Formats: sequence, C-alpha cells, structure tokens
Amino acid sequence: MKRICVYCGSNPGKSAEFPESARTLAGELVQRDIGLVYGGASIGIMGEIADTVLARGGEVIGVIPQALVDKEVSHAGLTELRIVNSMHERKEIMADLAQGFIALPGGLGTIEEIFEVLTWAQLGFHQKPCALLNVKGYYNQLTQFLDHAVAQGFVTETHRKMLLVEEDPQSLLEVMASYNAPAVDKWIGREET
Repeated sequence: MKRICVYCGSNPGKSAEFPESARTLAGELVQRDIGLVYGGASIGIMGEIADTVLARGGEVIGVIPQALVDKEVSHAGLTELRIVNSMHERKEIMADLAQGFIALPGGLGTIEEIFEVLTWAQLGFHQKPCALLNVKGYYNQLTQFLDHAVAQGFVTETHRKMLLVEEDPQSLLEVMASYNAPAVDKWIGREET
C-alpha cells in the first residue's frame, strides 16, 4: 500500500491512549513507507497523527473543505493540502488517494466516513481494506452491534468480516497488507460462486 486514509477525531478524547495510538500508528506508517491521507486539520487526534508522520519524514496529504479552512483548523505544514468545496468532494478525493482505510477513535464524522467506504466495498465499488483501530476498547459496542445486525439478518457474515478490527497498529497494518476482498453479491446477500 502506498497510502492509507485515516479517519479520526478533531478532538483528543478523554484518554491519553487515544492520541498516543495515533502517534504509534504514524510511526508504523513511516516505518513501512506508507503515506498518510487524512482530513487536513491541525487539531485533535488528526493533528497528532499528521504531526508525527511529518516529524518522522513521512508524506501527509490533507483534504479539507474551504469552510473548515475559514475556521482556521487546517494544517499549514503538510506535504500537500488540497482545499475542496464540500465534504462529499473531500471524501471522494481521500478515497481515491488511498489503498486502505483506518478509523481511529473519533465521533460521528469518523464513524460515518469508515462506514461509507465499507458500504462502497460491500457494493463492490472498491476492494480496499477497511479497518478499526480499537484503542482501549473504543469500538467494542460498535462491533457488538454489527454482530447483532448479522444475527438479525441485516448484514451477512461475509460483509461483517470485511471490517477488520485490531487493537494495535502493527497487527492492524499486517492484517490490512494481507487482506483479500471477498467476491460478494450485495443484492442476494451471499458470496458469488
């Protein structure tokens, strides 16, 4: 993988482990010569991961809407900062630039972003790995909900397995590197033969 898109919070969260996990992931990305694509902000966990990749000599591409630049949250020192007109354009560009997707702890936007690219994978629009870095059990209830959705017949087991979940960055990147997207038929909810 040349670049990974990381979705994460514009807040640091309440545990020191959240920004620390971003710094650890950043180190793993640089060590593996994988560039970072992210939302372009200088604050919260977003700022932590970008600053760490840059400090270690890695590539960071930020994609941010003009409305957020106007609020002075954009990062001024990136390898490249792409300023766009809308959130839709932002997400499309980020997805096009990356060969995989990771969600660190974050809020509604982070969850929406990872589920959008996971949905695109489920529909066969891409075959890139989608993953959660489950820091300090942050995503435990979300993964339990997905298991519940499988049990209730709204998500197939094949689609559920498309969301990779690991607790440490090194393991997560290894799982992503060996990911093979399943051949699926969304409309009938079973694997293609």
